[in-house]
Amino acid sequence: MINIEFTSNIFLGIFVIFAVCILYFLRTIKYEVSRDIDIFFATLGFAYSFILIIHGWRLDPILILAQFLIVITIIYIGWENIRLRGIIINYKNQKIVNKKNNTDKKDE
Repeated sequence: MINIEFTSNIFLGIFVIFAVCILYFLRTIKYEVSRDIDIFFATLGFAYSFILIIHGWRLDPILILAQFLIVITIIYIGWENIRLRGIIINYKNQKIVNKKNNTDKKDE
């Protein structure tokens, strides 16, 4: 039986779809920050959000609150992970530039 009601589970499912789309399209926006495993997590996020939209009407208010807290935590951890990937890439690029500048000074 499929019973879709317009309740908080719809909002949470749409929010997860939006966050997962950002993760999925990260590969086209900033390729150096993305990893191959991001596609796997994006697929899991799509499946989770569709299940939440279709069967979320059966959740009690405390269970939807728990799902909301889990989603917020996972999105924050994912955001932090992507930010740290960018910092590592910038650090490696800066290290390469510094190494190149040091070798150029030695040649003079």
